[in-house]
Amino acid sequence: MNFILTSVIALGAIALISSVVLYFISKKFAVKEDPRIGKVSALLPGANCGGCGFAGCSGMACALVAGADKGSIEGFRCPVGGDDVMLKIADTLGMAAASSEPFVAVVRCNGTCDNRPRIAEYDGLHTCAAINSTSAGETGCGYGCLGCGDCVSACQFDAIHMNPDTGLPEVDEDKCTSCGACVKVCPRHIIELRKKGPKGHRVYVQCANKDKGAVAKKACSVACIGCGKCEKVCQFDAITIENNLSYIDFNKCHMCIKCVDECPTGAIVKINFPIKKKVEVEA
Repeated sequence: MNFILTSVIALGAIALISSVVLYFISKKFAVKEDPRIGKVSALLPGANCGGCGFAGCSGMACALVAGADKGSIEGFRCPVGGDDVMLKIADTLGMAAASSEPFVAVVRCNGTCDNRPRIAEYDGLHTCAAINSTSAGETGCGYGCLGCGDCVSACQFDAIHMNPDTGLPEVDEDKCTSCGACVKVCPRHIIELRKKGPKGHRVYVQCANKDKGAVAKKACSVACIGCGKCEKVCQFDAITIENNLSYIDFNKCHMCIKCVDECPTGAIVKINFPIKKKVEVEA
């Protein structure tokens, strides 16, 4: 009986001493969090999408506070919250936040069922990642959309859906937060974030095929053939041809749409431009 009592007392004493030691250690080595981090975190949407370039909203909050300590939070942007959230954060940190032009995801492939005929049948795991790792897909284009909707699954904001008629993903620009999740998950890298543009106007090459002209055209009727006509007609040095593929720099593009009219295959598209009314000439 005395042995049991002694053991209980000894263990109790050890536990008490250990708790006291741990208490003083926790106080000695405690890491104090800046209260501003909590305030900034509360203002962020909590989506943890990674579109800001950080692992999550808490990571961005820490970076914003660190930036404020250095005197600037320029370059930081929450794609989900947008300028409204950034202005609130700037006010909380006593900083000035420059408004940034919004971006939107675009699908650089127009290889619809009509434009890009099927030449094979894939029978396996129905994901873009799986198909891309095993073959070129069901068409002759090894660069275009695989149509399985990995981008749809990656989007947390219901901003991208597969069109059953075309077999291609379509982005709802009103819902898109430019978080970049669809960009990261696409194994063919055909989804890109581009400036939304004034009044939503955008001009870009809706093709990612780097094959030579004849090969690309055989695989898809609206493929870029790298002819260079768009590059020659552009007065603003916004278009370059590399690896048989045309690309438009949205920072240089003035959206004169001359390249759209010049493209022989229709690979360059204009988005949200008003439709020109045909003028009827009286006989």
